[in-house]
Parts: sequence; C-alpha cells; structure tokens
Amino acid sequence: MQFDDDTGLDTSEVQDVRGSRIPGGRATVGGGVAGLIALLLGLFFGVGPDQLGLSSGDEEPRAGASSLAQVQQTCRSGRDANTEEDCRVVAVVNSVQDFWAQEFERRGGTYTRSPTVFFSERVGTACGTATSAVGPFYCPGDRKVYLDLGFFDELRTKFGAGGGPFAQAYVVAHEYGHHVQDLTGTLDRSQDGRTGANSNAVRVELQADCYAGVWAHHATTTKDESTGRPLVTSLTEADIRDGMDAAAAVGDDRIQERFQGRVTPESWTHGSAAQRQQWFRQGYRTGQMARCDTFR
Repeated sequence: MQFDDDTGLDTSEVQDVRGSRIPGGRATVGGGVAGLIALLLGLFFGVGPDQLGLSSGDEEPRAGASSLAQVQQTCRSGRDANTEEDCRVVAVVNSVQDFWAQEFERRGGTYTRSPTVFFSERVGTACGTATSAVGPFYCPGDRKVYLDLGFFDELRTKFGAGGGPFAQAYVVAHEYGHHVQDLTGTLDRSQDGRTGANSNAVRVELQADCYAGVWAHHATTTKDESTGRPLVTSLTEADIRDGMDAAAAVGDDRIQERFQGRVTPESWTHGSAAQRQQWFRQGYRTGQMARCDTFR
C-alpha cells in the first residue's frame, strides 16, 4: 500500500489525546481477565463501550497539545504516510472519508466527516469511558472513531494476523463503515440486545466489513480534494490478502477457539472468520454499497 508522496495530509481529521488524563470516573474494563472477557463477548472492533455496560461516565477526551502538535508536524504528506505508522492512519482516514463524501454526493446525500481519536490506555467518550482492552470502536454518541495504535501489534501477537499496512487500513475502514451505518440509520439495528450467528449485531458488523471492501475497491481512484489525484497510489493483491487475514483473525470463532478453547455461535456478535472474509471480499469485488445488504 503506497500513498502519493506529494499529497498533503489533513490532520484535522485526527484528534490525538495520547498521554492525556481523562478527568473523573474510572474505566470498568481493564487488562488481563476483564479485558479478555470483553474480547470474548465481542465488544472490541465494534461499536461503543456502552453496549456491554462497560462504561462509567461521559467524559470527552481532551486533546494533548504536545501529541497533537507532533502529529501535525510529522504527518504533512503522503511521503510521511509511507514511512510513519501514525501518518499512515491519518492518510487512510483521509482517503476513506474522501471516498464516502464523494459516494454520498453521488447518491444525492451529504456525508458528515468523523474524526479518529488516537488514545492510549483509556479514553472518555460520549458512550462512556473505555480502555484499550476494548480495541478500536465507533461511538455513535459523538460520531467518532477511537483507536489505540497499540492494537495493531496485538492484532499480530494476540490474534495471529500477519499484519502489514493494509491490515491497519482494513481496521480503520471497518470503523468508518459503522459511521456510514450511523448516517444511513442502519446502526440502530444492532441495538436489540441479541447475539448469535444470525443476529442483527453480526449483520451490522459484516456490513461494516463489506463497506471497508467497497472503499478498498475505489481507494486508488478516489481523488484527493486538494490535488485532484488519488492519495492511495498502489494497492496490491498482497495488501488485500493482509486485509483478508486480519478479517479472519477477528472472527468470533477464531477468537473463541483461541481464548476459550471452544466455539459458541449463540454468543457471536461479529461473525465467523469465513463470514468476515466473505463480506469484505464482496465489497472489494463489486465496489457497490448496494451489494452490502447483509440483512437480506
């Protein structure tokens, strides 16, 4: 995965609160056993920490001046995105949101941009306070994506994914899939409290995977608004395999087998490894939002 060296990055789409202290409240999800339980229940890589009652308070994250300034100074162009992980995520956020803004306009709608919040250890959101144990998530209360970049290391070390730049891009694009669902009114369908292989919770997650694939299909042709050229210049089949590998690694069956030694489909909230790969591939192959109807 490569970016246009000469295209500027829009760091206004990222809020960096790493190293900041969240005033008041305390997170109810920690590392170790508590974090593992959260993972097994399927919270991570999904929507808001409030879904499982793992929140305490509604503190908003406060951007750390030093960390935010560092991102703004370091992440100036696609050249930086080709060498620095933080900047790569900024570039992916820019590309994903450029695509959805253009897609909504093409469909006669309006896309509302959503910032990604970089945090470490714990963060306050409109959905409550969460720790890094919950992994990347989208909070519909404030319409923001939350990401501890340390998750990308855990994706390899804890969940057995191969890694690579596009594995990271897949994670980010999946979370923005939830933002698209929020804007289109689909996200609420996951809030009925049910779990299982055929639940709405699973269907919402699989649709977000499909939307990630739709972006990937168009990534190298989505023009940056400032230059008129695509920010993403190269996306190879090896990159797509990395994304597929990451999708499989976070399938409910893989996680359950890895951490509890048995598979219990009745408790699934995100779908199996095969399902997640299937729907990402569907989006990538067709490039059509309409082909991501997981509720049929």
